Amino acid sequence: MSAIYLEFDFKVSPKTPFTDILMAELGSVGFESFEETEEGLMGYIQKEFWNENALQDLYSFENPLVEISYEQREVEQVNWNEEWEKNFDPIVVDGRCTVRAPFHEKATTEYEVIIEPKMSFGTGHHETTHMMIQLLLDTDLKEKDVLDMGCGTGVLAILAEKLGARHADAIDIDRWCYENSLENVERNSCRNIDVYEGDANLLEGKEYDVVIANINRNILLQDLEKYAAVLRKGGVLLLSGFYEDDIPILKEKCSSLKLNFTQKLEKNLWVALKFLNLRQIH
Repeated sequence: MSAIYLEFDFKVSPKTPFTDILMAELGSVGFESFEETEEGLMGYIQKEFWNENALQDLYSFENPLVEISYEQREVEQVNWNEEWEKNFDPIVVDGRCTVRAPFHEKATTEYEVIIEPKMSFGTGHHETTHMMIQLLLDTDLKEKDVLDMGCGTGVLAILAEKLGARHADAIDIDRWCYENSLENVERNSCRNIDVYEGDANLLEGKEYDVVIANINRNILLQDLEKYAAVLRKGGVLLLSGFYEDDIPILKEKCSSLKLNFTQKLEKNLWVALKFLNLRQIH
């Protein structure tokens, strides 16, 4: 018997960047799939898992900077993979790295990452992932130990290995992301990546040359001390998942940890920052 789904048609104004924020929040309350529209996005959740109060506590609906309205209806089960394949095109970053799905033709760029994201974030289409790929392409990773914190699909850890990293740990608190990363690591024939389900508490006793954290501002501020504690002297910290307005507070926190700001990228209001560790870990 086919599952019954609820289809939500969300109207979001302004659409950028709030559609991406809403999508992330909806994923945290059980929505399984999304499709971007001209006015916002369509979201789908199984009827049996729907909670009428699920949307009330979401930040997006309380944010005075955005207006969100929606309509809902029941639909029969959708073949999500088929719908996803219709809408997912390969991306090429700086002419050097292609992120594609298994059903796309083999890439001709220097680097290629094959990703089947399912419900996880990290196809390279989102601005933050795109910028992190750019930063990684310009970072010397040969024989380096790398941490991909909030790994999503595992795309950044996979690229790190392809760029010569000695070893990478990929960590995400979300079970679906953990499982998806395992699948994508195997799909790319990676041999030097360990995937973990959990948070920054897993970092105790670890050391890395490069730490990647593409998460949201609040989690970054909460966990920056833990990232700094495992980053070797001269190591590189790459941060994204936030906006231009968030830069001062993040730079101030990093400065207090003797992390020296060196580079900024910006794409459609999203930003990515690069820092160097000037202190010795203890």
